[in-house]
Amino acid sequence: MTPRLNIVPFVSVDHMMKLVLAVGIDRFLIDLAAYIEEDFRRWELFDKTPRIASHSIDGVIELMPTSDGQLYGFKYVNGHPKNTRDGRQTVTAFGVMADVGNGYPMLLSEMTILTALRTAATSAVAAKYLAPNATDCMAIIGNGAQSEFQAIAFKALLGIDRLRLYDIDRSASLKCAKNLAGFDFDIAICASAQEAVEGAHIITTVTADKRSATILTDNMVGSGVHINAVGGDCPGKTELHRDILLRSDIFVEYPPQSRIEGEVQQLEPDHPVTELWQVMTGKAAGRRDASQITLFDSVGFAIEDFSALRYVRDQLQRTGLYEELDLLADPDEPRDLFGMLLRADKAAQITAVSS
Repeated sequence: MTPRLNIVPFVSVDHMMKLVLAVGIDRFLIDLAAYIEEDFRRWELFDKTPRIASHSIDGVIELMPTSDGQLYGFKYVNGHPKNTRDGRQTVTAFGVMADVGNGYPMLLSEMTILTALRTAATSAVAAKYLAPNATDCMAIIGNGAQSEFQAIAFKALLGIDRLRLYDIDRSASLKCAKNLAGFDFDIAICASAQEAVEGAHIITTVTADKRSATILTDNMVGSGVHINAVGGDCPGKTELHRDILLRSDIFVEYPPQSRIEGEVQQLEPDHPVTELWQVMTGKAAGRRDASQITLFDSVGFAIEDFSALRYVRDQLQRTGLYEELDLLADPDEPRDLFGMLLRADKAAQITAVSS
């Protein structure tokens, strides 16, 4: 990439799709998971804050910033469950990565597709530490936009090859099964959440409703299961019955955010949770035995987006899958911004006369 001060590399939706397909979906998820795990292992270096949220009756708009002291990243993301009625996505996002030393943006990228990929990769990384050994079957409850990404990530990182799908809208399950037909899964579409969890060693809940809902009840969860709870990600939105949480060892990304937005918002503020980075670095135990119920209370955190942006930026030179965006003013003399404007006007006048 040519270092011109006015230019910021921009990864469009089209570029992102081409990048994922050029790398290969499995390889993309495996490599992205490695970046996420690398950043979790240096967790203590990062600036951390709960995401900045603006809630309305229709949904939420959030900013998710973080920095490791050298690079700064943030993501703009929304969550509007009723959008699908109007042909819009429930979640859309874009992100920026910048140089901390001079404040200049280094990357502007779509993150609607990238968020789905990083969420799935994070779930699979967590399951690597928390799921029971030699597991091959996962239930996915909620078969919307995130479901296929979750399935492929768990297959790529953990070898999951049997899926049990359930959604209150059967057409969503049919869509998911159709999309995954070429990925060597044994897929069962189930008539209820209860049926879906039967025989599953991992249970992924990934529903989109903004309200609190009981997707899993206590009697549905047996010993030894790993629960990958993805759908609860804002105040008042949960998927699991409180009694499941009380029986589980709970693992989270960032407690100050998880206690506001995650399943643990149902519990007392001092209920014990373990941070995932501590498990990865050996500071805390993950799965201890075959009978333990582990719960990854995933709400999504800015460091995961940072990792995703960092990964994408590292692919640009090799793939060329970006465009040069004239985003930053670059006057001949840094203090002469107004002079740049005047020179542009003069150039426009000369062009008009000559034409």
